Amino acid sequence: MSARVPAVPAEEAGVVGRLMYRLMRKKFGDVPEPFAVLRHHKRLFWASTISEAAYDRASTVLPARLRELAVFRVATVVGCSWCVDFGTMLQRLGGLDVERLRHIDEYATHPLFEPVERRVLAYADAMTALPPTVTDSQVAELEAELGRAGLIELTHSVALENMRARAYHALGIVDQGFDTACQVRLSG
Repeated sequence: MSARVPAVPAEEAGVVGRLMYRLMRKKFGDVPEPFAVLRHHKRLFWASTISEAAYDRASTVLPARLRELAVFRVATVVGCSWCVDFGTMLQRLGGLDVERLRHIDEYATHPLFEPVERRVLAYADAMTALPPTVTDSQVAELEAELGRAGLIELTHSVALENMRARAYHALGIVDQGFDTACQVRLSG
């Protein structure tokens, strides 16, 4: 299946676009399709590129394993196969345990998930639900455990992934094979 809006080919991406594509290929082995689709709107392309880089550099409070689990959970719930594929690769490259991702739907009871991870994943589910079902007690527990800045970073991560996953799903962007080693089924 191809995306509903095709990626901008390198030969049509402009000089700077081709340079960015080359950098993405060097970093990830291929140009991420959402990146190439977004190239249709040059200003949003740059806004997204800059904001993603700034967000990545600013995300230093919440442990990466918690952030990546929450983001991954959102991707599975929304049904963004591209996000699941790319997220699995990022977790694997970050040295995280990707085998347990196969059990993400069982996080509430599965022994591979620690109590704090369960709370983080439940929060991601509550934020992703339509309408959202976040409770005061969830926020209070996470703030007590992660600190206020950690809670804010977690909330921002989940909200950002909801935006990405819903946009990519709407545009029909599907997995590219960044991490075929982990066949995680999508929730829902």
